[in-house]
Amino acid sequence: MPRLREIPRDEADTEVALPLYKLLFGERDPVTDPGTDTGTPGDWWTVFANSPDTLRHAAQGFGYYRNPARQIDPVLRELGQTWAGYAVGSQFVFSQHCKSLRGLGVSDEKIAAVPTWQTSELFDKCERLVLAYADRLVTHRGRVPDALFAELKTEFSDVEILELTYITCLYDMHAVMSKALRTEFDDRDDPIVEVAAPEDFSARDFLDTGR
Repeated sequence: MPRLREIPRDEADTEVALPLYKLLFGERDPVTDPGTDTGTPGDWWTVFANSPDTLRHAAQGFGYYRNPARQIDPVLRELGQTWAGYAVGSQFVFSQHCKSLRGLGVSDEKIAAVPTWQTSELFDKCERLVLAYADRLVTHRGRVPDALFAELKTEFSDVEILELTYITCLYDMHAVMSKALRTEFDDRDDPIVEVAAPEDFSARDFLDTGR
């Protein structure tokens, strides 16, 4: 379950949270009767409802990137968001934006190739540039080589690059927060733990055996 308290319907802010609850959950209380149309529990919303201002700000971000005024192509935008989820290790962000890519008509074969885009022949030049840039934003924390940025400038306008940068970094943040708060599909134990040694093992064995 999430690490922060979920806000039930009868405690939800009437201006911000309740309209979103109604949109996503109908008349259900999402705490006692969870679930969204995409198959998630929906607890991202109930956790963010702890702070109506934070929930409002986040929801406005969703409206921003989906606004038809955006100049960056929606598929390229979603590739950046999907890679952010994958690179950060957020099952939630990655999974949700795979669905968004599919909704935009991207093939299942190409979606399945996102984790290995570097060696896939399914992506065109612009898609590969977007994925390379998203990787530099997320994995390398914004260290973008001049040569890569120069290539971006040959294919995209300044507005498109700014929008792509902002949206990809926004979803880097969402991926990190989802993991930290254990919301939605990120409610899972960290797989990187020490595997116990046999009871008769001694740390000296590494030296004694030359391993």
